Formats: sequence, structure tokens, C-alpha cells
Amino acid sequence: MTERDSVDEHVTRWRRILPSLDPVVEGTVTRMSLLVKHLGRAREAALAEHGLQSFEYLTLRALSGRGGRATPSELVAELRLSPSAMTSRLDGLERRAFVRRSASVTDRRKVTVELTPAGQAAWQSALETEGREEHRILRALDPAEQGLLADLLRRVLLEAERGPRSGHI
Repeated sequence: MTERDSVDEHVTRWRRILPSLDPVVEGTVTRMSLLVKHLGRAREAALAEHGLQSFEYLTLRALSGRGGRATPSELVAELRLSPSAMTSRLDGLERRAFVRRSASVTDRRKVTVELTPAGQAAWQSALETEGREEHRILRALDPAEQGLLADLLRRVLLEAERGPRSGHI
């Protein structure tokens, strides 16, 4: 018999109340929700361990993903923030010496934001701490199962991204 987890009792309890409840769908969706919450707590713990706020981490990640350089407007678009919110974020990151702003070499009216070595190190350290927990929980599966899980979740996400069809939900 397969080892039972906390969701098995949840499904059993709700099937008594709602006999038409699909235990596979309920179990799958509840497990996904609990895993997302677990990973969110792991991320927050990793950020706290490295003295980062979530918004700082996301901004440093966006810069890292752009090779360590971007304009504020590129960051605004990627992070879906207002220009004033981005200015506030960059002010704080600059005070911490995680980023440096300078006039663009091609147009002095524009500003370029650069990730500093300290900013790269802070982001990378938090990322590695977070990644250890992700790898720990996925070690419950062998490599082939991990690949299968990734493929199955891709198919489910593609369906979610297509949106509900008329007459549903």
C-alpha cells in the first residue's frame, strides 16, 4: 500500500460530505496547493536567511536574467510595476550596494541599472538556498519520474493557460 499523506484524510472526510467528489482531482489539486505553499515558505525562509525582501529578490533576479544590465523601463515592464515603485525599489537596492545606476552611454537622458557583484552574490546565495529545498522534495522521485512529472504539469498548465471554454466554470 502507498504511504498516506495529509491530503488522504482530507479527501476521505470530504467524500463522506460530498459523495460525488472526484478523489483524484481533489487530491491532486489539494496536493499542488500545499506544495506551492510549502515552496513559498521555503523561499521566504531562504530570503530571510540572506537578508532579502521578496521584492528585492525579484528585482535582482530580473536584472540577472538580463545579463546584469537593464533600463528601469525594461524592469517596470518585466515586473509589472509603476515607474515610481521601480524607482523606490532601485533606491533601496542602490543604498545596499546591490545595484548601480548610471547614465546610458548611448543617450545621457536614459539610465542603465547594473547588478553589482554584491547584488549578484545576494541573489545567487538566496537562489541556492531555495534550490536545495526544491531538490530535496523532488528527490522523492527518480530522474525519470521527475521528467514525467514536469511533462504532466506542463500539459495541465497549458490547459489552464488556454482559459475556460464557454459553458465551463
